[in-house]
Amino acid sequence: MSATITSHGLWPAEASARYRELETLRMGELEEVFLRGVLPALDTFPGWVFRGTNTPGWAPLLGIKKFMKGFWREPDGRVSGYNLPAVQNSLYEPWKAKPNDQNPKRFGFYSVDNVDPEAIDNAYMHSVLLDYSQGGNPLWDPSRGLRDYVVQVDAANPDLFLGKAYYALGPARLATSFFLLERDRRGPEVRL
Repeated sequence: MSATITSHGLWPAEASARYRELETLRMGELEEVFLRGVLPALDTFPGWVFRGTNTPGWAPLLGIKKFMKGFWREPDGRVSGYNLPAVQNSLYEPWKAKPNDQNPKRFGFYSVDNVDPEAIDNAYMHSVLLDYSQGGNPLWDPSRGLRDYVVQVDAANPDLFLGKAYYALGPARLATSFFLLERDRRGPEVRL
């Protein structure tokens, strides 16, 4: 397994065995893992880029099996993030941003916060919410309808997360899929 040196030490350049194991689970099994997950600390996200995998069987057909998510801290202390398209190689190969790692395309911006029990998007209180309607995306951008709930898979591992994506249609929320995130590399600490 190849690795890269970061300011926090040595990080594997490809997905961990636990990550690859979770990627093989069916929807019902992923739901069980998600419900057993724990609330992630918001401070673990800013300044990092995470490798991501959409778990549905249709994801490779759309060229979105692999993706990346980055996070930064806003000047007012809030956490925000963005998506990066990734080269669609195997889960045993490093994640590479498109068009390249030095100048990646950032899109699909979102706010990150603990779930508010009084808000409409309050399905999982043990998760953080990635809210694309609060990310400054253009009004015509379909990503504005996304709401992602994210849990830490194992309490002892602050680097591996499971997300459950929903799409907002007015007051309705439609569950669409699960996705995995794993800490991959350092990223910008502030919005570029």
